[in-house]
Amino acid sequence: MKDNKRSFNKTALLIALTGVLAGSLTTQSVQAANWLMLQGTEPANQAPRAKLWGFAQIDYQSTDNTLLKAGPGVGTEAAFNQLAPQLTNASGFNIKRARLAVRGANFPLDKDVNYFLMAELGNNGITTGDTASQGQLTDASVTLNHLEGARVRVGLFKTPGSEEAYKAIPVFNYVNFTTVTDRLIIERHFNNSAGDTSRRAPVGAARDMGVQVFDTFKDGAWEHAYALMVGNGNGLAFNDIDNDKDTYVYLSTEKVFGNSKGPRRHGMKFYGWSHNGNRTIDGDSGNNRDRAGLGTTYFDGKYRLAAEYIVADGMIYNGTTGARTPDNGGTFSVLKDQKSDGYYLDLGYRIKPNIELNARYDVLNNATDSNGDGGSSAERTFTTTTLGGQYFFNKKTSVRFNYEIRDIDAPNLDSTSPVHTILSGVDNRLSAQVMMVF
Repeated sequence: MKDNKRSFNKTALLIALTGVLAGSLTTQSVQAANWLMLQGTEPANQAPRAKLWGFAQIDYQSTDNTLLKAGPGVGTEAAFNQLAPQLTNASGFNIKRARLAVRGANFPLDKDVNYFLMAELGNNGITTGDTASQGQLTDASVTLNHLEGARVRVGLFKTPGSEEAYKAIPVFNYVNFTTVTDRLIIERHFNNSAGDTSRRAPVGAARDMGVQVFDTFKDGAWEHAYALMVGNGNGLAFNDIDNDKDTYVYLSTEKVFGNSKGPRRHGMKFYGWSHNGNRTIDGDSGNNRDRAGLGTTYFDGKYRLAAEYIVADGMIYNGTTGARTPDNGGTFSVLKDQKSDGYYLDLGYRIKPNIELNARYDVLNNATDSNGDGGSSAERTFTTTTLGGQYFFNKKTSVRFNYEIRDIDAPNLDSTSPVHTILSGVDNRLSAQVMMVF
């Protein structure tokens, strides 16, 4: 497929979404059960001064550990067959996430002021890399609910955007993110403003330090939401390493089924979002990092559907050189001026109230601009089919099993290229996870 066929008109997206927002602003403001409202906003006159909560995910993952079949690292471990975040083993147990949080309102001083604090204690991209710690703060925000139709959130918090990254992890239906979310949305940061790609800092975890204006509005069975945010564009770091700011736009409309509430509320949602920023890499400032997407979700208690299309322009994470691990000479690679696009389709079926079968198909077309960094030879197509199931012991404890059928292709390289030999060694991945909320 040619580049012009993969282009994405973000201006048209924002115009269409602005129409949704314009219609919603004439309706009544409500305390809706969506991600904007669930993550950092407490019900009026009902919030405790401090509510301690958290969750943990303990998982096991495994590949066949197929070694590199060609290239400078031939015979050594392939990075795509090792387990994140260390990339030093192909199978093992891990505490993937262990988060401890406190939230509430500072009642009786002011019932319209909420706060949210959370720290990560698990072993993942947040707590590894240079400058990382095992107790990394991920959220520290205050929400001011004084203005009708324009709540204000300030601090460090999840940025509005892609559904898979934005939704609450305790209700995530799989062990791992799709490749398109992992590569395009979960930003890899590097340790200094010069962009030393041999030294990875903690990942951004779809969070930023900034200020957001947002709210949700009710119109019969429909709920409309918007968010406008300005942030540092430096992930979990408290400071801004340059003078550029990132901007975020998010709009959604959802038909709510019945009186269902909470993070697994029944409904049908349509949404769109845009994220624009600049990055400094290899001493070169002003490299754009733009993302945008459109998607939909559906859940009626028995059937679940989610689909999203995402595009990226500018800085693109490109894995490690030669698919080698850092221990075997691989360095993290960033394409400063490229384009990518991808999508996922996710289906779920509750065969019983406590048993769900899952199937997910995702595609990432990475580095599709023949005039961008690396040219046409840099393009890779990642395709993953994930089959799985979940068993819910109760609302707060569950176990899930996944089997990922993975494939990577280099569509523009000659069939004799050793790159095809390297990519043919990508393994399928088996995973199991226990999820506990307290």
